[in-house]
Amino acid sequence: MLRRQAALGAFAAFLSVPVYAQSSVTLYGIIDIGLSYTNSAQTSVVRGTPQGGSQFALTDAHATGLSGSRWGLRGSEDLGGGLNAIFVLENGFLANTGALAQGGAEFGRQAFVGLSNPFGRVTLGRQYDPLIDFVQPFAASGSWAGYMGAHPDDLDNLTNTNRINNAVKITTAKFGGFSAGALYSFGGVPGSTTQNQIWALGAGYTGGSFAFGAGYLNARDPNVSFYGNTPNKGTATANNIGSAGSSTSPQSYPVYAGYASAKTLEILGAGASYTLGSAVFSLAATNTRFDHLGSASGPNPLGYSGNAVFTSYDFNVRYNVTPSLLLGSGFDYTHRNSVKGDDGAKYLQLDLAADYLLSKRTDVYLLTVLQRALGTDSLGQRAVASIAGFSPSATDKQIGVRLGIRHKF
Repeated sequence: MLRRQAALGAFAAFLSVPVYAQSSVTLYGIIDIGLSYTNSAQTSVVRGTPQGGSQFALTDAHATGLSGSRWGLRGSEDLGGGLNAIFVLENGFLANTGALAQGGAEFGRQAFVGLSNPFGRVTLGRQYDPLIDFVQPFAASGSWAGYMGAHPDDLDNLTNTNRINNAVKITTAKFGGFSAGALYSFGGVPGSTTQNQIWALGAGYTGGSFAFGAGYLNARDPNVSFYGNTPNKGTATANNIGSAGSSTSPQSYPVYAGYASAKTLEILGAGASYTLGSAVFSLAATNTRFDHLGSASGPNPLGYSGNAVFTSYDFNVRYNVTPSLLLGSGFDYTHRNSVKGDDGAKYLQLDLAADYLLSKRTDVYLLTVLQRALGTDSLGQRAVASIAGFSPSATDKQIGVRLGIRHKF
């Protein structure tokens, strides 16, 4: 009898021990570094005229290569009933110097926590917007050309120049090939629920050989909310997009830096792809609007008013010659309307790439981008070529070449 009671007591004690749900944390990352060359890189602006020459540099891929160097932690905890707690902390860094990327933010690439179940997930923190999720994969830069293959100065943000702070994001799982997402970023300004707010929507479909995606982003006071959300950026009194350069420094983001006074930034994009054997043919189109120029959202030294509207068309194809060798080619055409009576601007860009896998985790690649600028850019000057990630050209033409090596862990 005593033995029986002891056994029952031991069994009851066993049942009282708490059962902990399964959890996992994964350390991951990418190191991407290489040699970059351009035939024309600005060094200064003298009496309104850009100066510069050719440049060789060892650079991290965050600005010119396939994948910006990073390390991150990704975790999940099973809460039962199909519900999971999830988080991502992802730091960007420059492999050539060890410095923090994303303006000095410790986890400037991503930093969020949330819940997921078989129907989708809800996350809160610093995140990518739905345009990145649903449209970026169809652009050359989001598929095989890297940051330097972005549309001029990454004007439509399809290559993640800017993330979204203070954001709540909902993303559905795929149902019959369809999925969707929505994001809202709180402005956090007392007395104004719309100042500095950002919201975005996106949806996509994948089925067989065909894929499609579309998205829309609306950012109020973008000079602060969208372009000024890293530690090295200032307030509405500073131009957080770029600069007009000086006698000791080059210009930055001349394609659209002059539009810091826009009250609203709107980006509408769509893309599609079709797989035919070893080839994937893709098309992406975006419409980027800097609306209501002349507001108090940012400086306006050139006295702009009205709207600056960019339209970009990106046609590209990638082809797997062998399982280890990928070739890519693409063409991008970007046009801007007339602002303050100027003649608008046009940018023509050709992207070429070869990527060879040495193993499942290591590859070497060669990227080449050629760009030609026409018209007048946002700084009121004769438009200069400006390949994303490189210093703008001192002329209307620019060639960028990069030989790099990438390792994933």
